[in-house]
Formats: sequence, C-alpha cells, structure tokens
Amino acid sequence: MIALDPVPRPIDHLPARGAPGAVALQDRAGTLDYAWLEAQVGRTAHALSQLGLGAGERVATWLPKTRAACVMPLAAARAGLVHVPVNPVLKRGQVAHILADSGARALVTQPARLEALEAGDLPPDCRVLVEGELAGTGMLPPSDADPETLAAILYTSGSTGRPKGVMLSHANLWLGAISVAHYLKIESEDSMLAVLPLSFDYGQNQLFSTWAAGGRVAPLDYLTARDVVKAVERYGVTTLAGVPPLWVQLLEAEWPVEIASKLRRITNSGGALTPRMVRGLRERFPQADLYPMYGLTEAFRSTYLDPDLVDANPDSIGGAIPFAEILVVRPDGSQAVAGEPGELVHAGPLVAKGYWQDAERTAQRFRQAPAFARSSGMAVWSGDTVVKGEDGLLRFVGRDDEMIKSAGNRISPTEVEEAVLSGGETNEAVAIGIADERLGHAIVVVARGDGASEDALRARLRRELPSFMQPARYEWREALPRNANGKVDRAALKVSLAGTAGEGQETDGHATSSGRTERGGL
Repeated sequence: MIALDPVPRPIDHLPARGAPGAVALQDRAGTLDYAWLEAQVGRTAHALSQLGLGAGERVATWLPKTRAACVMPLAAARAGLVHVPVNPVLKRGQVAHILADSGARALVTQPARLEALEAGDLPPDCRVLVEGELAGTGMLPPSDADPETLAAILYTSGSTGRPKGVMLSHANLWLGAISVAHYLKIESEDSMLAVLPLSFDYGQNQLFSTWAAGGRVAPLDYLTARDVVKAVERYGVTTLAGVPPLWVQLLEAEWPVEIASKLRRITNSGGALTPRMVRGLRERFPQADLYPMYGLTEAFRSTYLDPDLVDANPDSIGGAIPFAEILVVRPDGSQAVAGEPGELVHAGPLVAKGYWQDAERTAQRFRQAPAFARSSGMAVWSGDTVVKGEDGLLRFVGRDDEMIKSAGNRISPTEVEEAVLSGGETNEAVAIGIADERLGHAIVVVARGDGASEDALRARLRRELPSFMQPARYEWREALPRNANGKVDRAALKVSLAGTAGEGQETDGHATSSGRTERGGL
C-alpha cells in the first residue's frame, strides 16, 4: 500500500512512480512500460509546445481509449496547457458546446469524428490535429508547474441545461490519485481494466491511481459484458471500476470460476448498489474486495465504505477518503449530530477550483467551509442530504435537484427537454428519471399532445442525442400539471409516473445519490 504523502506534485510526474521496465499500459497491440510512458508523455508534450499556444490555453481530446487518449492528460499538463477531455459518445451538438465554452485552441481527434462536425462547430481559432500528428521527435522533461495551476477542465451535467466545466488543478489530480491508490491498496502487481470513459474523473482516475501505485492499465472500449469477461482473462485483471448498470450486465454474464477469481478489487460509483447487487457481486467474485464510493466532480470523491463493512451496511456510503474532510451541516451552518440529517459538505485539498468562466454558479456551490471545519478555505456544498450514524458511517437520504442518473451518466433534464422541443413535435415537455434496476434511471418524457409525432421525434433525437440520453418512453397528455406558481409540477409528474415504472424492480428503499457529476454519486 502506497504512503499517504500530502505534498502534491505536478500530475505529469506520475510516470516516475513506476519502475522503468514495469508495464504501464497493456492493450491488444502489446505491453508498454513506464520508460515508454515517460518518453511518450515527453514527446507528446513537446509536439504540443510547438503549436504556439500560451500557458493555460485549452487543448481538447475527442477520442476513444487509444494510447494517445491515455497519454494526453499528462502531456498537456507537461506542456503547460489545460486538458479538456470530451466523452467519445457525445454527438456534435454537445461537442460543439464544450469546445466553445472551454475556448479550446486545439482539438485532437480522429478523421471519422471530425467528419461528424459541421461548419461552426469548431471555435474560429481552434486547430484540429489527428492523434497521429502528435508523434514528435523532441522531448520535454517533467514540468515544474505550481501544483495549484489549472491542469484540466472536466465537463459535468448540471440540473439547468448544458454541461459546465469543473476546473481541476495539478494538486487536485495528484492527491486524488494518491488517496485512491492508498485506500484501494493498489500494488505495482495490479492490473486495472479501464472500462469507464476517460472524460469522467472516476474514469480518468483509473489511469492516475494505478500509475501512482506503479501498476498497469488495460484500457477497454467494450460493447458487451462478454467483452469485459474476455478482457479480464486476457490481461490478468485484478481491479475493475464500474457503475451499477455495468454490474447488472456482468452479473448476467457467464463467468468461468477461474476468470472471476482473478479479480481482487471491485469499485463502484455513479449510482447506488442495491443490496441485491451487493449479494450478487459478493457471490460471483468471492475473492474481490468490494468498495462502494460516493463522489462529485467538484470535490473528486468524498467517501468510501471499507470492504469489511459492506455486508453489514449495504446502505452506507462509508466515511471520508484520505485528504477529504466530510461534514454534515444543518441549514443554519452548525454541525449536525449523529442521527440528524444535514447537507454533505466536502472540504480539504481535493476541492476543485470552481466552474470555468461561471462565477455565479461557482458562488452557489463553492462556499467558505463551515466554522467548525478543520480545513480552511472553500468547500463544496453538495446539496445532498445525509445522516451520520452512531457508528460514524454516512447514509444517503435525498438530493436537491432533478438530475437523471442513467447508465452511470448524469443527465440534465433541461438538456433533454430542449432537444425534444427544438423540432416542433410538441410545445411543452418535461424529462423525468424513473427508477430502473438496469439503468439506475430510465428517461421518461411527458409531453403535451396526442403522440402522433412520436415516431418522428424519436427518429430526430436518435440523430441529435447520444444513446444514454434517449428517452425510454413518452407519455402524451392534453395538459401538464402546474403548481401554485404556474410552473410545471415536476414532483406531481414523478409521483404519477412512479406507479408505471415497470414490474420486477427491487423496492428495498435504498436511495440513489445524484452527486454532482457524470460519474459521481454512490
């Protein structure tokens, strides 16, 4: 288990954590050692430095899990640039928003993806590079960047419209990697199967925490659960990070005992594990320690539950991860006592730097730490209600917004509603997440009309929205309910839809968390 050194370093120093000849990256093309990783980071950083960009300029990547995608977070930081990873499943509208909002001066992508963009989707001064064009011959040495310097902007959905960029420093990324590697007890002999998108901080940390421990990463873009099973066997995987929908699929897949026994560590975020899932994972992977976690991009991660406590406390989100101070705060700002609900507030060095070019929303979420906190400075006020028990373990109670969590993705209902309304098939629509055991939430759109245009609406949204944002079903009504203020009564709609959410779903009363992130939550 690595030491908990609280002194942050520039994130591009990670390759030095591994033995030069040890494997850092493994894919179908072969194995690559830490000496290669260090050299590739240096060469890619040098190529980026030749673009003539100033310090702090943004360079975006829109790539699947290629070798370039794995190296770019470190290379951009070494070149003094800010990395903006774009989820490869996003469609052109979402990509265009992120490029424009971040002010990206360069985009690294693939020809086929570039062809999907249209005129005006790229900022006027954004240079496009095919990933192979960054193979330079020069070399930049490890940087001497101030750890508080901005290193990345990760875009995460909010409850009111398009995704917002969360600003992360070198220190945020470095200490997050050290923290996770420590409490997961990752060793240099471990192999991490990286199945989550690298645009999520949970997914990106698959790389960073494994490299912090000197282990190997096997990046995988999978289509079916069988792909994951085969990859665990092929790469001798010991660590698998996932979200509840993936576990549902994997528990339904056939796992030969000799393959399932390879896993030593399973981590979950992006939604709550139900007691049924916990039982299933413990039975299917008896050799693996199970780590339920809760997090939000604005503070990286907040809590984890020790594997020894999971069976007896399947409804708990555990306690603070290393370097995090987790507080339960009353509405008046004082500290809640054991058994009393309060807002989860995250303080300490993992707290992000705010939202990119959005002072108003930054002020709403990032506020001074409570007076009773050990940590000074800004804290993230999550809006999530939790209770700390006499045993010191936290349990999730509720959430403050209407975010939809589906297949591990946090989805803004406003963004779905805007897409539904943009084609004129209906003039009023509300998107709501309904509990679904496989997805976490299924998207249901309640719209005004008789449904005659539903086929056309579905066809249009298949072109304009990624698959995880597609509504599962539509409810057509003559009028939508309204509250006393004349606004659509979302709460009433959610109640009316809950009874038609489907049969066979587990109703154990276990709440799911919104977190604040596309990958966060429980």
